[in-house]
Amino acid sequence: MQGRIWVVTECARSNPQADRMGRFLREDRMNAPPRDPDLQPRLPRNVITLGWVSFFSDVSSEMAYPLLPLFVTGVLGAGAQALGWAEGVATALVAVLTGFAGWQSDGRRSGQVRRVPWIRWGYGLPVIGKLIVASAVAWPMVLVGRAIDRIGKGLRGSPRDALIADSTDPGQRGRAFGFHRAMDTAGAFVGVLATAALLAAFGAGSGSSKVGITPILYIAAAMALASVVCTLFVREVPPVPGDGATPPVSKDTRADAQTVPLDSSSPSLGVAYWTGMAPVVIFALANSSDTFVLLRASQAGLSPMQVVLSYALFNLVYTLCSYPAGVLSDRIGYRRTLSLGWGVYALCYMGFALTSAAGIWALMALYGVYAALTEGVAKALIAKLAPPGRRGAALGIFNMSVGLAMLAASVIAGVLWDHISHSAPFWFGAGVSVMAMLAMPLSRTIGSRRTS
Repeated sequence: MQGRIWVVTECARSNPQADRMGRFLREDRMNAPPRDPDLQPRLPRNVITLGWVSFFSDVSSEMAYPLLPLFVTGVLGAGAQALGWAEGVATALVAVLTGFAGWQSDGRRSGQVRRVPWIRWGYGLPVIGKLIVASAVAWPMVLVGRAIDRIGKGLRGSPRDALIADSTDPGQRGRAFGFHRAMDTAGAFVGVLATAALLAAFGAGSGSSKVGITPILYIAAAMALASVVCTLFVREVPPVPGDGATPPVSKDTRADAQTVPLDSSSPSLGVAYWTGMAPVVIFALANSSDTFVLLRASQAGLSPMQVVLSYALFNLVYTLCSYPAGVLSDRIGYRRTLSLGWGVYALCYMGFALTSAAGIWALMALYGVYAALTEGVAKALIAKLAPPGRRGAALGIFNMSVGLAMLAASVIAGVLWDHISHSAPFWFGAGVSVMAMLAMPLSRTIGSRRTS
């Protein structure tokens, strides 16, 4: 702790801004007991603010997303393979940009960590993208708007995740990422319900017409603008050297403990980082776009309105379970929580391969449990294994690797759907997720041996 105070003091002597940031650090990270989640009920202000940013952003993004597979395959007459390419390429675009933005936010050239500008640009560009889509008179304009929207997502993801980690005590990161995912998904839930209500109001419930979609897109752009306003209240927090190297561990979380490089200026991210990331990337090869789940629900017999409501159910469960899942991960370890989530995913995908319309509802609820157990927890694991000064780059490489693997997963799922059967993508996904579960203890063993 004295070392942290010395770092903040030395920075303050040469930089008044660092003094202000130092006071922020001392207030949010040094005045409260950091080791037991039960003893620190208040999350840092940056985490709460970024939660509201993501809430409004996801209200915006999810207002039209459930209609995408129905629009592509119904209105445009494209096959599932084309849907897989479209979603996969969008995912890859996000992945490549998030790696670049994460590296840049670490200040590798300027020597100063700057995450907030990337966050603001990342949430600002989707406003422009949604306005272009809403005013589109031809399909190429929709593609341009979608691309601008995805560029924004790519720019903000890694800097935002790194700032959450920078702002939070090591023993609270599962809880912090869980809160962020809960707010993010609450926005998605509200957005999906808003879509259902607006579809009914505009009489566009059949999903086969563009009538009623344009007003929804303009409302979505307004929600995106609200998220940009919230970013004005986010503040820079410099990473504290060593806070990723020796996280507090109990007998339940000792299995996650590995040696992490202390030197933030080192170009190496460490063996523990790479071995810890490997099973997550393997799982990403199973994790095709959720549009295939929605397409399966439609193919099983759900109406367009029921598809939207089933997606709302998924987001509701995801929202309710995200924060408890984050707390659980701080207690039992990130790897165990991820493995549990992947097991739930395998069960869900086997169910999607076999079920009828009646079973879709239960599976969508269970699918929300899987998402809560994995989405934020994976980021917390990577943030812990990375050197503090390279956290943006580490999360950027992680997001890029996962995104490219999900590109492959979506393309494979589209091919399997079109050329084998509607259940084939789900059997494939279930099998690969089991492989990731088996790889997790192996990666922990290899990482421990290489760093010991």
